[in-house]
Amino acid sequence: MENKKIILGTVQMGLLYGINNTTGRVAFDDSQNILSNAYHAGIRILDTAETYGNAHQIIGDFHRVNPSNIFSVITKIPPSDNLIDIEDRIVRYLNELSVSHLEALMFHSFQSYINHKESLAKLTKLKKDGFFKQLGVSIYTNNELHALLKDDEIDLIQLPFNLLDNFTIRGELMLEAKRKGKTIHTRSAFLQGLLFKNPMDKHPMVQALQHQLLTIQDILSKQGTSMTSLALGYCLSQSCIDQVLIGVDSVKQLETNLEASNYQIDKKLIQRINEIQTDNLDLLNPSLWDMKVFN
Repeated sequence: MENKKIILGTVQMGLLYGINNTTGRVAFDDSQNILSNAYHAGIRILDTAETYGNAHQIIGDFHRVNPSNIFSVITKIPPSDNLIDIEDRIVRYLNELSVSHLEALMFHSFQSYINHKESLAKLTKLKKDGFFKQLGVSIYTNNELHALLKDDEIDLIQLPFNLLDNFTIRGELMLEAKRKGKTIHTRSAFLQGLLFKNPMDKHPMVQALQHQLLTIQDILSKQGTSMTSLALGYCLSQSCIDQVLIGVDSVKQLETNLEASNYQIDKKLIQRINEIQTDNLDLLNPSLWDMKVFN
């Protein structure tokens, strides 16, 4: 049976990724096993990017060995590249990934989208010609989301959403995006692993968000559930989210996440989570964590 709500991210297969990563980049054989188990568990969409190391090649190798188990693939254009050769680039992606077309082609950032607006007409034509189904943008902020609501050429928006970066922060704009016919994918369900950190950890981001993390720990102790179940259950309960992107570094973690995705979260608990507030929204943006703006 197809799992229509979960997208498997592949950044861990090509790069060292995540604040809680202690195992490094996933080995090739392990990546192949993850892909095989994901397909047989019903996951049908992968999220990747040219900048994710050799993730394209890993997916392509899986498809070539398993021609009856072909995923739909979303990939992203590198943020700094020009798009003069975009058709040739997409053809290269298709060959690397061993697919006939892309599920979606995305700008890797809002700034990349802004920098290449003159290419939207060409990209729209390539979409009509069948190279990819949807044109999208990966974003971080509500201001970026608001701007994309006005662009009918953009079909898909990928943005962070989790227990801290929650419906109170994102909800109204996400609902507006759905009213305008946009597809919404969310990522960072575990805030790149930060949610699994002990609230007493000395990591600067944990300290900066300690109050919020302690609130979540209080919820977990009262509910008697796991962080994985709570985090995924919250994201998957949102009617305005079409699909939730998760990344894993082992088959066991994949199985844990899929089991957790069955957690049914009640409305009162959703409301409690929605009441968790973070005044400095930059703290919820992992792309800023390496900057010394929180000291």
